[in-house]
Amino acid sequence: MAMEQQTYLPEQSEQLADVLSFLDAHERVHGARPATRYLLVGADEHDSVEVPASIHRALRQIVEALQAGKAVTVVPQNKLLTTQQAADLLGVSRPTVVKLIDDSVLPAETPGKRRRMVKLDDLLRYRTQRREQQYRALLETSVDYDDVEDSPEVMAEEFRRIRAEVAAKRSHHDR
Repeated sequence: MAMEQQTYLPEQSEQLADVLSFLDAHERVHGARPATRYLLVGADEHDSVEVPASIHRALRQIVEALQAGKAVTVVPQNKLLTTQQAADLLGVSRPTVVKLIDDSVLPAETPGKRRRMVKLDDLLRYRTQRREQQYRALLETSVDYDDVEDSPEVMAEEFRRIRAEVAAKRSHHDR
């Protein structure tokens, strides 16, 4: 089978439900990490191969998505990605990835004389760190309304004051 992008559409099949049900039941008993062996079985009695944990995780994600009625696209990636491939994976523009490289936020290699390449591991590590920073920022800026003793009017006035401060900083910065 060629190593190219392939999209799989969900089927209206009880087989997907059976596979997902099996995986769910096994996970409830043995945990999320497959402690037992999963095998792909061929037509002959002794024709089987053990499925590695990484393929088990991919299989589970694919089955869950298909069962939910979503299409799944498998896109084989090299260990070194172009800046455009890195941008696609992050969901940002290529110039943003180039800026991350220029600012030494994201390491890159230049195997030839022209193209900068990003290691897939570095990109995935950056994506995980970025998501953790975003979640921390959300937690730090969230308000537990049970702890707020001020009335809605007091809170509205505080928001107006903060907006005015931000506007003043922007106008001072733009000068």
